[in-house]
Amino acid sequence: MTAEGDEDYLTTAQVARRLRVKPETVYAYVSRGVLTSVRARGRRGSLFAVADVERLASRSVEHSGAVEETESALTLQSGDELYYRGRSVPELATTRTLESVAHLLWTGELTDQPPFPVHRASVDLARAAMAVLPPAARLTDQLRVAVAALSAADPLRFDLQPTAITTAARTLLGTLITALPGPTGSPTATPGTRLWPKLTATESSQPPRPELLDAVLVLLADHGLAVSTVAARVAASARANLYAVVSAGLGALDGQYHGAAPTLAYEFLDRAKDDPLGALSDRLRTGTPIPGFGHRIYRTHDPRAEVLFTLLGDAPIMQVVRTIATRTKSFPNSDLAIAAVMHAHHLRPDAGEALFALARIVGWTAHALEEYAAPALRFRAPGIYTGTLKPE
Repeated sequence: MTAEGDEDYLTTAQVARRLRVKPETVYAYVSRGVLTSVRARGRRGSLFAVADVERLASRSVEHSGAVEETESALTLQSGDELYYRGRSVPELATTRTLESVAHLLWTGELTDQPPFPVHRASVDLARAAMAVLPPAARLTDQLRVAVAALSAADPLRFDLQPTAITTAARTLLGTLITALPGPTGSPTATPGTRLWPKLTATESSQPPRPELLDAVLVLLADHGLAVSTVAARVAASARANLYAVVSAGLGALDGQYHGAAPTLAYEFLDRAKDDPLGALSDRLRTGTPIPGFGHRIYRTHDPRAEVLFTLLGDAPIMQVVRTIATRTKSFPNSDLAIAAVMHAHHLRPDAGEALFALARIVGWTAHALEEYAAPALRFRAPGIYTGTLKPE
């Protein structure tokens, strides 16, 4: 088929811009029959009827919605380095507050920001919801029920304008940090300072180091399209409100291959404190992965782990980490670094998961803002039926 009039057709590049996808995605649409390409006489490349492109751009539930790649201006992982909107994450973690980094991810502007707000009525509601849970409930369990309760109490939760979303996210974070069991702390203190007494399991002769927690929160705020972030973006694609987006992220984060990773590394270090080589030998014998080592993206080092190890300095747990690292063919990742922080300062065994969840709310919010600006319901992937047809 050939094109009759160029004014009624778009090039591949023009289609990609109109649909807010990459050219490769346009080619995928053609291969799946979602779009039909034509040839223009005397011209190279494919053309697409404007009417077909506009029909695809305006569809919601009707189109397949399959997304092979998601464009994002938030986080870059390149050459074993990590950047938020083009800025070095290790540098941000040691020079900026979580509030400022959140503002950077949400708006693109890096400026000093006030502490996350604390509203007493919201804190009381969150604590009442948490109190319903059994004593054995983890901190992340408490965060999930608190988010659900706060959502039900917010009549404006369906306002998806960017300013409404960032205001709700700031309030949500301030409320959750304050509502977790333990001393309330000063609302003007850093998140790490407010969280320190809540996450400390036992009395310690060591002075508090809340800057470690602040660094963890910044380092874990976002990490590209991790599974929980994809879940959050899918919810946002359906135009779910921010609380529902966060709930979707928290649900995916609860998996053993994602949010539980810091706890598994903590348990491994707990065994390794007394016998590093014995703990390593046990893992090698069973053929199971060594918790807290290696990464799917990084090849030689995890920049987030290096920041935390530097901050820990000569803490005794670092000798354990070094002993194991020298006997493996891999490198310690952020999960092991968080576990090392937990052991060095006697934090609760579930503190790592809670820090992970609180930090990632910042990233989920940023991804939700991007998704709200994209065409709706674009994650409806085509399924392949593998069952049988039953006779009537």
